[in-house]
Amino acid sequence: MSEPAPLPFALQFVAGAAAGISEILVMYPLDVVKTRMQLQLSNVAAHERYNGVVDTFQKIIKKEGASRLYKGITSPILMEAPKRATKFACNDEFQKIYKRAFGVEKLTQPLSVLSGASAGLVESLVVVPFELVKIRLQDRNTSFKGPAHVVKHICKEEGMLAMYNGLESTMWRHGMWNAGYFGIIFQIRSLLPAAQNKSQKTRNDLIAGMLGGTFGSFLSTPFDVVKSRIQNTAVVAGQLRKYNWTLPSVLIIFREEGFKALYKGFIPKVLRLGPGGGILLVVFTEVSDLLRKVAV
Repeated sequence: MSEPAPLPFALQFVAGAAAGISEILVMYPLDVVKTRMQLQLSNVAAHERYNGVVDTFQKIIKKEGASRLYKGITSPILMEAPKRATKFACNDEFQKIYKRAFGVEKLTQPLSVLSGASAGLVESLVVVPFELVKIRLQDRNTSFKGPAHVVKHICKEEGMLAMYNGLESTMWRHGMWNAGYFGIIFQIRSLLPAAQNKSQKTRNDLIAGMLGGTFGSFLSTPFDVVKSRIQNTAVVAGQLRKYNWTLPSVLIIFREEGFKALYKGFIPKVLRLGPGGGILLVVFTEVSDLLRKVAV
């Protein structure tokens, strides 16, 4: 099958939004589990401790009800459209920019990694406030009733700028995840047999997206753990926060809790973003193809 014609930025944005919302509706409970595991400190009582994905699911459902697995989903849904749209649209735009800058006609894997990382940095600017609200709502000890309650409290008690608490760690997370995701997609697509029909194309996209999501999760999880800790720590005037900047926070967690703590929540993250990465790529490609036909 020949390479499809590039879509205008606005249509890429629409396709990315559709892909993001599809993924979050299917995979969100795993994100709640991931966040709970990342926020858990080593001094938690044994009967309260989350011991793996299944145990976390069971304890949340038993103690808080199944609906708790969708606590805070409003914020991610509001975020997913601009987040995923920015991811895919900016990735495509950066690919064009870097191909012109380096004087090449075809995309290479290094340029794919560079484009993905660049898109991730832009994406982080969009998602930080939404992620902050989501983290505060997903905490097991939260007293917030909904996204509006969180925003009102933060703006009143911590200041407007606190809505961008964790920006630097989010840039690390999204830069690394997107670099791994799009870099692996490029490599896997080049290794798989060329698609001769639509079903084979969907299969290739699903495989490439799942492997890309898995590798991106491996690269980004330490920064994700740090981001969750930073964003769940309130900004108090005159008080130095334990978790503030990314690399010092990585060292604190490593020193106090060990290397494994940097990969807390890795399994639910992979279970979500492995298949989720496949869903993202398949839906984005399908919607892009549909919009390409409509736009012609």
